[in-house]
Amino acid sequence: MFYWLLYPLHKTSEALSFFRVFGYVTFRMVFAAITSLLLAYYLGPKAIRFLKKIKFGEAISEDGPKSHQAKAGTPTMGGILIIASMSVSALLWGNLSNLYFLLLLLGTLFLSAVGFLDDYQKSILKITGGMKAKVKFIFQFFIALGVALIIYYFPTTPEDNLKMATDLYLPFIKDPIFNMGIWAVPFWVIVITGSSNAVNLTDGLDGLAIGLSVIVLVTLGVFSYITGLYKIAGYLLLPYFPEANEISVFLAALIGASIGFLWYNSYPAEVFMGDTGSLAIGGAVGITAILIKREILLLIIGGIFVVEVISVILQVFSYKTRKKRIFKMAPLHHHYELSGWHENKVVIRFWIVGILLALLSLSSLKIV
Repeated sequence: MFYWLLYPLHKTSEALSFFRVFGYVTFRMVFAAITSLLLAYYLGPKAIRFLKKIKFGEAISEDGPKSHQAKAGTPTMGGILIIASMSVSALLWGNLSNLYFLLLLLGTLFLSAVGFLDDYQKSILKITGGMKAKVKFIFQFFIALGVALIIYYFPTTPEDNLKMATDLYLPFIKDPIFNMGIWAVPFWVIVITGSSNAVNLTDGLDGLAIGLSVIVLVTLGVFSYITGLYKIAGYLLLPYFPEANEISVFLAALIGASIGFLWYNSYPAEVFMGDTGSLAIGGAVGITAILIKREILLLIIGGIFVVEVISVILQVFSYKTRKKRIFKMAPLHHHYELSGWHENKVVIRFWIVGILLALLSLSSLKIV
């Protein structure tokens, strides 16, 4: 909004030339992050009191670690605090004429709505397990399909290479390995739904999923910013997409809101983000990776999320085929809890690994 309202003023007179700063992506990134962080911090106590008042509390499964039973009744659906703060900041500081920006914002909001319905069914309607897994997946599938089709049919690549949108890149390799064509659409659907569910599965300890999400979002923010700068993208051997650096404004708003939420979600958590936040953040991560052609690199950037999903798959497969469990409990973070690690130790150590994976991902720049 500020981009539309204030940036044009710099052309009207020399006295108003200061307003050209609203055209700088770096300026809007910084203030988008600050705005959403302060909003989340300010609104946090009010949101927590409101959720407690309407008894929007978390139901803790008896199958989980016994130490988690003390968390029963902690307000959930706190993801609405993240999404609301992010949305206000993004609308204020983003360029609303940028297709990538709008696609990310709308995709995130739709996935958050699915998560809200799931949280509502669990906490208010007291439906065990919330929304049926098949129903949730159907919603996610069609949202992801809509996003994928828009990316496929409305590419914002340089005009001399419209097929770039469906190129597939591998980490540490300069050129695309092949062009996926129409097969990019189902691949992108898998990326979005997989990323969305991966963050959701990881959201089981105080501060774990949101902290890892911040690490992943910051890393993607770096990639998106330089992907939209012609000279820098060329120097670092990255595919250039003209509208990509505006994504970094959206990500900055989401990062700020997530950090503000972490203030209240750190151990011992005063509020949980629930599916309202986890499905949305995971979806935003997946959509961003697609838009900047880092789909495969996302496996490294979000390596902890990937391992958490794999641990669940292996556990289920092993139990169904051998009637034996590989881990004491899945996802993996619960296995370490039951192995004697304190919750805080699990979270901090997972964060450390997440940071190392982010640094490894950034090392792929300028390497062929």
